[in-house]
Amino acid sequence: MAANRLAPSAALVASVSQGAQQQELYDTRALQKLDSAHYMHPFTDHQELAAKGARVMVRGEGIYLWDSEGKKILDGMSGLWCVNVGYGRTSISEAVYRQMETLPFYNSFFNTTNVPAVRLAALLVELSPPQFNHVFFTGSGSEGNDTNLRMVRRYWELMGCPERQTIISRHNAYHGSTVAGSSLGGMGGMHAQGGLPVPGIVHIGQPNYVEAGRGMTEDQFGLAAAGWLEAKILELGADKVAAFIGEPVQGAGGVIIPPATYWPEIQRICDQYGVLLIADEVICGFGRLGAWFGSELMGIRPDLITFAKGVTSGYVPLGGVLVGDRVADVLIEKGGDFNHGFTYSGHPVACAAALENIRILLDERLVEQVAQSTGPYLKERFASLADHPLVGYADSCGFVAGLNLVRKKGAVVHDCEAFKPEQGVGMICRGYMFGNGMIMRAVGDRMIIAPPLVMTKAQIDEMIGKIRFCLDATLADLQARGWM
Repeated sequence: MAANRLAPSAALVASVSQGAQQQELYDTRALQKLDSAHYMHPFTDHQELAAKGARVMVRGEGIYLWDSEGKKILDGMSGLWCVNVGYGRTSISEAVYRQMETLPFYNSFFNTTNVPAVRLAALLVELSPPQFNHVFFTGSGSEGNDTNLRMVRRYWELMGCPERQTIISRHNAYHGSTVAGSSLGGMGGMHAQGGLPVPGIVHIGQPNYVEAGRGMTEDQFGLAAAGWLEAKILELGADKVAAFIGEPVQGAGGVIIPPATYWPEIQRICDQYGVLLIADEVICGFGRLGAWFGSELMGIRPDLITFAKGVTSGYVPLGGVLVGDRVADVLIEKGGDFNHGFTYSGHPVACAAALENIRILLDERLVEQVAQSTGPYLKERFASLADHPLVGYADSCGFVAGLNLVRKKGAVVHDCEAFKPEQGVGMICRGYMFGNGMIMRAVGDRMIIAPPLVMTKAQIDEMIGKIRFCLDATLADLQARGWM
């Protein structure tokens, strides 16, 4: 029986010699069958996936991927918002290999540490805003936000205010998929499965100008949206509110870029009521917005920053929390044991990958490049898509951008006519993107990108050309269906 179970593996990969090089040939259909039979994917309808088969990615270089059929694809999403320095960075692989040969693992429990974790913690403190002098390592951003929940509630206990338990978040926010992370997030589809959110977490509206800003300027709407936080604090009672959590720019919710007035007003409200401010920078950190941390760009002073993804460019899983002095001093001086942590906290191999990844970001000045050169160029080129008949609104911030697909344009963005949700126009458009060598994500009828930070201006032009081509194909399809 065991032999029969293992037999398909011989058919999956074969190597053929091409001169001095070896090229792997893949049996895509066999891989898809095994995938369907055994691999449960995240956020996936598995019956639907089995019907069409998964796309099998086999190689990456720079901003490009190749699948098992040999098709070259421009990765407009940096894997999953994370491959900031691009694919194929041999120096990261070498750093990982050296660390594995030296010390592949040891835990950080029982008064023990390791060299890469210590060095990375010190480097992160150096790169982060001045209120941060401590780092708590996790394996992911989800675990980081679980840690935040534990930390803020422990902080208020030690401060003699154990009743300050409630954390306020936003609808359509994404803070991970663990029980605490998905509760902190505001995704209705996640809350519908598993009896979420857990008690002590409430949500307010998101700062989505297109959705809720009719009749206001963007600046007016930013103040109004921030005011929803103050209203919720007053409704609950400030003595019951522990913290507010938010992404500087909402990522998985559709690249929702708040008006310039929003975050400074959020900071003022948190300060006024003594509420801790958590910035979830799992996506926005490490140069994504043209600053080391999006909090700096938005002009806020968070007490806690969640990080992951770009800290290693996704090469090895790593996450954590930057812990501001306000919280760290209390936990360290008054708290005794903080009964929380993970086997892989401060994993030496992951930290070695992060150290080399950050060296690349620094030496190649990729954060400055996004801020001063390629980010502004992407903004200009992406904005040019607004003249397309399908595009009602296009905006960007650093190396994230999004556009709204609409049935009919209006004189102002709020007058655009939307498609019916059941038509699934975003997914139709995404299909044309994938079919034509371009990864662009659909969030409803909003199409979003977050390309690798190494992308050049010429590659931005290539990407915009691919997007426009696929928008044209989508338009023709919708017209053929009689939807336009």
